[in-house]
Amino acid sequence: MGKLRLGVMASGRGSNLQSIMDAAAAGKIKAEVAVVFSDNKDAFALERARKAGIPALHLNPRDFGSKDEYEKAVLKLLHEHGVHLVCLAGYMRIVGRVILDAFPNRVINIHPALLPSFPGLHGQQQAWEYGVKFSGCTVHFVDEGMDTGPIIIQAVVPVYDDDTADTLADRILEQEHKIYPEAIGLIADGRLKLNGRKVSLRREK
Repeated sequence: MGKLRLGVMASGRGSNLQSIMDAAAAGKIKAEVAVVFSDNKDAFALERARKAGIPALHLNPRDFGSKDEYEKAVLKLLHEHGVHLVCLAGYMRIVGRVILDAFPNRVINIHPALLPSFPGLHGQQQAWEYGVKFSGCTVHFVDEGMDTGPIIIQAVVPVYDDDTADTLADRILEQEHKIYPEAIGLIADGRLKLNGRKVSLRREK
């Protein structure tokens, strides 16, 4: 098998997309971004993809009669570009059964907190407000819940006394840019084994 073909779904600025594209371009992972999709026509992630010569596509969910119809259209685009693995990178919608059934254990996401703590929106803000001493980020498989899928890899970030929610978010983002490509690389190398909720690492061949 050649490189793992990635379909990246993003709704915003796409900094994690950039980290994935950079790792792929540098040969650090056996993967390539085949297509970038957004539900937001103004997402800067689309511009990042265009600058890299990667197909950048947008569909407006409001143009469809239901979530399933919208996801079927997205799925068609992913299949047309030969996607093997779907990577959510700041995609602000819960992925439904249409896409999950088509890509079993082949949809992953990054979340800016140490799951299962602080799922949903603004995980960094939640952690800072709660007063935790350590936060971080998590790459996980996606299921139908809100940030509830099996955990692939995590990075821990200390919370300092003089932190604000924004400074904490900035330091967490630095780690996101490291562990998301790393997780994709492990999948591309066939090194992950999923057993129920437990994700284990196969030895390198």
